[in-house]
Amino acid sequence: MSEVTAATTVHSARIVVPMTAPPIADGAVAVRDGRILHVGERSWVVDQLDGCAFTERRWRGALLPGLVNAHSHLQYTGMASVGSGQYEGFEDWASAFNQDYAEPHDWRAEAAEGARRSIVAGVTSIADVVTDIEAATALEDAGLGGIAYWEVMDWENAAWQQHGRDQVLDELARIPTMPGAGLSPHAPYSLDVAPLLELPDIVRQRGLRLHLHLGEAAFEGERLAGVDGTDLHGTDWHLANVPSFRAMRALGFGASATAFVDRLGVLGPDCHIAHGVYMTAADRALLRARGTAVALCPRSNAVIGLDPPPVADYLREGSPIAIGTDSLSSSPSLDLMADVTALHRIARAQGYGDRDLHERLLAAATLGGAHAMGLAVGQDRIGHLAVGARADLAVFDVDSRTVPDALAELVEDGAGRAVATVIRGVVRADGGPDRHVEVPRGGKMVA
Repeated sequence: MSEVTAATTVHSARIVVPMTAPPIADGAVAVRDGRILHVGERSWVVDQLDGCAFTERRWRGALLPGLVNAHSHLQYTGMASVGSGQYEGFEDWASAFNQDYAEPHDWRAEAAEGARRSIVAGVTSIADVVTDIEAATALEDAGLGGIAYWEVMDWENAAWQQHGRDQVLDELARIPTMPGAGLSPHAPYSLDVAPLLELPDIVRQRGLRLHLHLGEAAFEGERLAGVDGTDLHGTDWHLANVPSFRAMRALGFGASATAFVDRLGVLGPDCHIAHGVYMTAADRALLRARGTAVALCPRSNAVIGLDPPPVADYLREGSPIAIGTDSLSSSPSLDLMADVTALHRIARAQGYGDRDLHERLLAAATLGGAHAMGLAVGQDRIGHLAVGARADLAVFDVDSRTVPDALAELVEDGAGRAVATVIRGVVRADGGPDRHVEVPRGGKMVA
């Protein structure tokens, strides 16, 4: 006799958090063929399946959409010795990073290990920045969602015009289109003006996505006055035909890196940035005006020795935010919930006192990341629990009995609590039988 199977699985839990609907006490999500069939109170979901065969998995804890890591470098998973240190700034960290990077690495294997750790932590989709082509298939190989962004850096204008564009086009053709592909112009200080002008066009002509580091290093911030006291707030630097961001600064202009890339047409709704630490109110307003989300990576910033991101300002101003772990070369783990907790602590320290903080940070770790990559809508949408969306789920072990207490427990102490991860309806990580009970229910079962 063959194993008893059911076309539909009901995942139920004490708390279900859909993100695009109010949290549900004693809720359930029905899944069929890798997509969400029903979401609601458990009794209602079961009623909708009357006469249909299904198996119920009753999870202990809270059921969320799969987490979305909006900024990582999976290939650097083997560089944890760098990320376990503490540095005095970006250049200090970069020195340690470059030394380790020059050592022999199996980028494919290390990226695969990063993908495995991410799944265990409840992550189902990732914005993965790929520097070495061997790591390009990590998302596809692991069955994860998200986008692999080919990183482009260290191109000066002359070399770019001679052969850089053709080289990047050849490299981009090697990036898997499953689950998604994009380009990552590394940062405004590592690329001259010509590539920064052309890379967005290359991406947009192909319907792909952009992702770059911005506002991570202190020298990217706006400079209001020069050493001689002259006002450098003007934006006429572009009339001086400057070849690069660093050259612009050397000429005495004080525009921020955000204003610099905006003038070059990099920002837009098909682009999201990582870090956004050194941002003025005007910089943040530019991101909102262009529809560009920011992936905050607070633990990475702390390891490198940077200031914390202005998360309270982003929240008060209504800026679209997501959350990333960055890589093990600058962060203690790939557990996204640890960054959620760090952002909660930072927001409160910065004076954010609104009662919506827990819910907004959970949304940033799910729907916010999906929005940042353009994956919150469409046929294969992620980041929320809704009918027709991809069945990506994460279960967390929480003891709280009420919705507000459960959200607080998740946000303030969620690291290490992921007990199950479901990707496209398939359970990929499971904390064991003590975490759930599985019972065939409903209509006639096929043997």
